[in-house]
Amino acid sequence: MTAPGRPADDPAGDPSRDLSGDAAVRATYDTIAADYDRGGWVRAPGRALDRALLAAFAAAVEPGRPVADLGCGPGHVTAHLAELGLAPSGLDLSPAMVARARRRYPDLAFAVGSMTALDAADASLGGISALYSTMHVPTGQLSVLLAGFRRALLPGGPLLLAVFEGDGHRDVREWLGHEVFVRFHYRPRATLVAALEAAGFVVDVELVVHPSPDDRRRHHLLLAHRRPSDPSTDGV
Repeated sequence: MTAPGRPADDPAGDPSRDLSGDAAVRATYDTIAADYDRGGWVRAPGRALDRALLAAFAAAVEPGRPVADLGCGPGHVTAHLAELGLAPSGLDLSPAMVARARRRYPDLAFAVGSMTALDAADASLGGISALYSTMHVPTGQLSVLLAGFRRALLPGGPLLLAVFEGDGHRDVREWLGHEVFVRFHYRPRATLVAALEAAGFVVDVELVVHPSPDDRRRHHLLLAHRRPSDPSTDGV
């Protein structure tokens, strides 16, 4: 999950804190929840490509199957998926974000939890979306995260990811006028694609949105699906 407004760098970092841990991520998004909720970025005029990929994702979900929106924040993407005809639920580490999502979209289901410990039965989800929400997961833990996604997805089920492309990490100590301590992890395109393929996914579509005067970040959007059969994995 990311927010409107570009967070301020902390060049030195803070070695006394686990900036990638669930506690740091939860505390950060609890702190900025009210200001973050003002964004509603998925409906912004400049996010047409995100919406196009969301529509393609929706079309790839087996009818009637549940969908998980991971790192759902205040629920705007979850609600958009419902408007596209899906049966989504939202999951987020931040209780403050989930509380706002529940108030704003009372007809949808939202829960507090971690995408790194996904509480879903094997092959139970028709699709997973994780837009700008995997960037707090260190690259060394990416294979475990994606293995959990694969386990929970139906064979052939789609996975939609969006990230900011880069390399290395960035420690943040100020965001939307609040003091925070959290780390963002950036990965080259090739690293993410290789991790997806190794985890048992086939990448179907990639979009790269180049920096603009309004947004200096390079967006990387991927639509993939769980490989229908893979004898080297668990055979679910």
